[in-house]
Amino acid sequence: MKTDIQIAQEATMKPIGEIASILGLKENDLEYYGKYKAKVNLDVWQRVKGNPNGKLILVTAINPTPAGEGKTTTTVGLGQAMVKLGKKAMIALREPSLGPCFGIKGGAAGGGYAQAVPMEDINLHFTGDFHAITSAHNLLAAMIDNSIQQGNPLHIDSRQVVFRRVMDMNDRSLRNIIIGLGGKADGVPRQNGFDITVASEVMAILCLAEDLMDLKERFARIVVAYTYEGKPVTARDLEAQGAMALLMKDAIKPNLVQTLENTPVFIHGGPFANIAHGCNSVIATKLGLKLTDYLITEAGFGADLGAEKFFNLKCRYAELEPDLTVIVATVRALKSNGGVNKESLNTENIEALSKGIANLEKHIENVNKFGVPVVVAINRFPTDTQAELNFVRERCNRLGVEVSLSEVFTKGGDGGLELAQVVLKTLEKQESKFKVLYELTDPIAVKIEKICREVYGAGGVSFTKEAEASLRKYEELGYGQLPVCMAKTQYSLSDDPSKLGRPTGFSITVRELRLSAGAGFLVAITGAVMTMPGLPKRPAAVNMDINAEGKITGLF
Repeated sequence: MKTDIQIAQEATMKPIGEIASILGLKENDLEYYGKYKAKVNLDVWQRVKGNPNGKLILVTAINPTPAGEGKTTTTVGLGQAMVKLGKKAMIALREPSLGPCFGIKGGAAGGGYAQAVPMEDINLHFTGDFHAITSAHNLLAAMIDNSIQQGNPLHIDSRQVVFRRVMDMNDRSLRNIIIGLGGKADGVPRQNGFDITVASEVMAILCLAEDLMDLKERFARIVVAYTYEGKPVTARDLEAQGAMALLMKDAIKPNLVQTLENTPVFIHGGPFANIAHGCNSVIATKLGLKLTDYLITEAGFGADLGAEKFFNLKCRYAELEPDLTVIVATVRALKSNGGVNKESLNTENIEALSKGIANLEKHIENVNKFGVPVVVAINRFPTDTQAELNFVRERCNRLGVEVSLSEVFTKGGDGGLELAQVVLKTLEKQESKFKVLYELTDPIAVKIEKICREVYGAGGVSFTKEAEASLRKYEELGYGQLPVCMAKTQYSLSDDPSKLGRPTGFSITVRELRLSAGAGFLVAITGAVMTMPGLPKRPAAVNMDINAEGKITGLF
């Protein structure tokens, strides 16, 4: 089979104006970025906000393994299949980050014959949103140090500056740095560091803001440091929010592209799911719901991270009510969760499957706790045996969940027709009774414990002394009623990536709490999760190239 990039480069794309017309958008609603990309003006909302909402379908997955699950591929393929069935549907995805693209993952716009295109553009700079986010974030960082340098009128304690710098690349050497060296004219020396742009609070704010003025107000609330007396210093105190917002005037507009089969796609925003909340923007989601009858979106990594945050954070703030959740799994990944090494995954192994399927069953249980109907999509591989597929179907049926085989990678929308039909049937039969897991009035520790016990299955939760001190401080400062964004490994339900399947009896350790007052949540960091990833021994970048004609190879 051809590579993803070969398939994408051979695609027959329609001018983006034609794709927009499918949604009822007009010429003046668009800002063109070439023939196949456009931003949608925010004025459209005023025209369509009275339309009824379409059905909101979330695609999530089991915990990722080296065997792969195909969540984005399934999301794209399901959207294509819905259109083939005559439904008015579109897709909403996150924008890929350059760091993982050049690191391990490669491109992130779907795969095979279920891709968003133009694939190269989407993966490489796209419409410049991430650059705008990086610039707005680092402008605020520069204004912090400038204030300290220029007489420190806000009495900022340079030892308590909590706002780090960002860049959209995996670079471990920048995790911890010293700035301000060189002399008096070069700033006040202090310890600092970089996070990856997708972990930026500016990114999280973009994806939770309702409009430009809400974006600016959220920027103003960002807590960047503390005074010598322990009082928070905000971007408002630095008078930075206006300049930050103007840098984001274009980035806040959703990006419209298409799939290989010309299905409309919004790709907007891209917070990490194991660090931030892992969902595309509220603006794109709410607009898509007004423009179509079915909006298919995704949340990053497994349902313990992406779906939990989609429900508890995004849906809570945006007042969204998801109608159905699709959980993506593969037989290979389930066997991997059952202890099979990557080299042996092509061999039938019902025993390993019976152990690994506990991971899928836990994710089904978790989604049910939020009152949302579930469908399981098995991303089919040629090596899957009928006995293995029957086993998965039987175990899911015991939980009252329909299972559909998906072959969108090799067949595009045609390979997702069965899944689309199961989704439509389930939407007719089961009504969502969506509810969040915890109340904002719960103490911070209780919110964290509910997530760890109910979603992860932890036996207990412990806090380091640093985390306990932060917890007390945030409650004293009036931030105790914010929701919680868990930062945890994506590879396990626990905070230990080696604990596969459905571990029991483990404890979660919260080692650090960070305040994202602008985004509107507290980040609880567990395990060895880092907010600036590093490159692997052989990065994906070494396989990428471009020739004299501008043809790109090796992107995925």
